[in-house]
Amino acid sequence: MTTQTHDPESRGLRLVPALLSLTVVSGLIDAVSYLGLGHVFTANMTGNVVVLGFAAAGAPGFSVPHTLTSLCCFLAGAVTGGRTAVRLADGSRRTWARATFTAEAVLTAACAAAAFAAPHATATTYTVIAVTAFAMGLRNATVRRLGIADLTTTVLTMTLTGLAADSRLGGGAGRHSPRRTASVLAMAAGALLGAWLVLHQGLALPLLIAALVPATLAATTSGRE
Repeated sequence: MTTQTHDPESRGLRLVPALLSLTVVSGLIDAVSYLGLGHVFTANMTGNVVVLGFAAAGAPGFSVPHTLTSLCCFLAGAVTGGRTAVRLADGSRRTWARATFTAEAVLTAACAAAAFAAPHATATTYTVIAVTAFAMGLRNATVRRLGIADLTTTVLTMTLTGLAADSRLGGGAGRHSPRRTASVLAMAAGALLGAWLVLHQGLALPLLIAALVPATLAATTSGRE
């Protein structure tokens, strides 16, 4: 009992609910980018690759520069996250996760400030695309190294596949269904909230909320699943 009390990994919000909270943030971020920044994703890179194809083919409403900016900045963030993971691999998962959540909060808050100051400026559009994509790449690299099953926080294709294939209907035991279902619902909830805010309040408020969530998690998350 004494050892557990003094173990920093055991104190605070566990990683599973923390990552579910970040999945909500991903829905918010993609609602901002897709609805408010010209049909580009900054969290969901699977969709972005498809969007790049649409843009390259000349489909109306899509932008090659916007999409390439997002993809390149996401990859830069992932590289940074990978190097950070190597550097902190021998340390506390709590410290590692909190450092990434803090960086995401700071970067997203900077985007919110830009959106408040000049919501319709071209510079703001590129800033929000680039910085949120970098933050999502940083986070994804961290989440990947943490290795918590079914919680990627940004992509649901394999989560939905596992939910169906491993269900009782699919011949499986359905053991991971609650976590997978929660991940899908979290993304949908974030997208719903983000879309409503973008359509009725503009870009700045959903970005501010998207910054406050990881800021809170940075202060409260433990290293335990």
